[in-house]
Amino acid sequence: MTTPILIIDDDPTFNAILVRTLSRRGHPAIGAENGEDALRLASQHQAGRVVLDLNLNGVSGLSLIPQLLAINPHARIVVLTGYGSIATAVEAVKRGATQYLAKPVEIEAILGAFEDDALPDSPATPDEPLSMDRLEWEHIQRVLNEHAGNISATARALKMHRRTLQRKLGKHPVRA
Repeated sequence: MTTPILIIDDDPTFNAILVRTLSRRGHPAIGAENGEDALRLASQHQAGRVVLDLNLNGVSGLSLIPQLLAINPHARIVVLTGYGSIATAVEAVKRGATQYLAKPVEIEAILGAFEDDALPDSPATPDEPLSMDRLEWEHIQRVLNEHAGNISATARALKMHRRTLQRKLGKHPVRA
């Protein structure tokens, strides 16, 4: 019997839909909406495949990667995010994630990311340099990651008012 795919996402609707869709396609899945439940289920089921949301109720999902790998060093972890950035993608892979995908994502892309021959996409060299807005977004994401998702500490490091930072983070990433 195969172990279920562990879905870790704080959005209960998205979590339930992903669990149901995977199960209907012959891939048993279980869901967790927070880190504590995720680690308990990962240990209980020796999860070998994990779909991890980058933002779990304001806490970085990246912090779970080493803990999940401590439970099962061979686990393949796919990080999903609605606000992708190069900085967080690099950090996810450094911590041991197999793949980093931006939402919305097709179920085939998630399943494909678990394949043995699936390698993280290398960023394509852009034809034109990144816009100033995109560079700012990337810098904010890098500093936010350095401060473990702490908005106040990030705002201080950026010498920016906390509300201004929250407003910038509430927007979708700007296009290159």
